[in-house]
Amino acid sequence: MTNELPPALAAFFHATNTRDFSDFLSLFTPDAHVNDEASDHYGPDIATWIDRATDYTKPTVTVTDFSHEGDQFVITATVSGNFPGSPLPLHYHATLKDNKIATLLIKA
Repeated sequence: MTNELPPALAAFFHATNTRDFSDFLSLFTPDAHVNDEASDHYGPDIATWIDRATDYTKPTVTVTDFSHEGDQFVITATVSGNFPGSPLPLHYHATLKDNKIATLLIKA
């Protein structure tokens, strides 16, 4: 097992922390699916989701652990920012396809 996240996942967390979303969609497959706070976002709508999700809350994500089996990853992180209950532990369930994020489910 490697001790580093795959480039697409590492870049996802880096973009979230720096709020540099200029190439954000390139981290995802064209038909990618994100589920966050019980809302689904697909393909190009993912760019709108990340802008809205981070605009006010200004989250900072610190990855504390991850595991994987094949192209499926579970990342545990502490997320802090401008929201009630901060900081919170979150779990990111990601599937990669062709080294890009195909699915991302974010759960408490």
